[in-house]
Amino acid sequence: MMTGRRARQLKPHLATRLRGVAFSYPEIGETRQELPDGYHHVHREVVVGSGRRRFVEIADAIASWQVQLGAGLRVHASSETIEAGTVARVGIGVGPLRLKAPVRVVYVVEEADRCGFAYGTLVGHPVSGEELFCVELRDNNTVVFVVTAFSRPRTRLARMAGPVGRLGQRAITGRYLRAMRTWVLRI
Repeated sequence: MMTGRRARQLKPHLATRLRGVAFSYPEIGETRQELPDGYHHVHREVVVGSGRRRFVEIADAIASWQVQLGAGLRVHASSETIEAGTVARVGIGVGPLRLKAPVRVVYVVEEADRCGFAYGTLVGHPVSGEELFCVELRDNNTVVFVVTAFSRPRTRLARMAGPVGRLGQRAITGRYLRAMRTWVLRI
């Protein structure tokens, strides 16, 4: 696997604190099934190649935060490799305007033809919800990167953003998809 940027190590005291922070939504793990009502839903996918080898390469990239890093986000995580329970602060923005959003990995997908993970927002994140990032090897040997999410504003500022907040979410999702298409060009 070609390596990209790496997630920075979350300071141990901060990782311990985040492990004790509650999720900011009750529908934990529901990106595995029909998405819950009362949230904005996202489901986007992009073809990133074909064959088992490409599938494994993309799965490795997803498991090492390359989706988020490739989308231009900063990641400080308790582990360089994603596993259930990993905590992280995902940051976007510049300098004092950088938003540091806490998340925890809810579950990891490790199936023969489907790999990835979902993380959920923790109290302190401006929105409530969950995102799933996975790669699928379809019956026709096509490799597809998939983002599925549900979210709603949690803070007053996020609620005030209204439709602009949804545009921001759409933009970030687009950056995730581009990050994986770009990753394919690097390997």
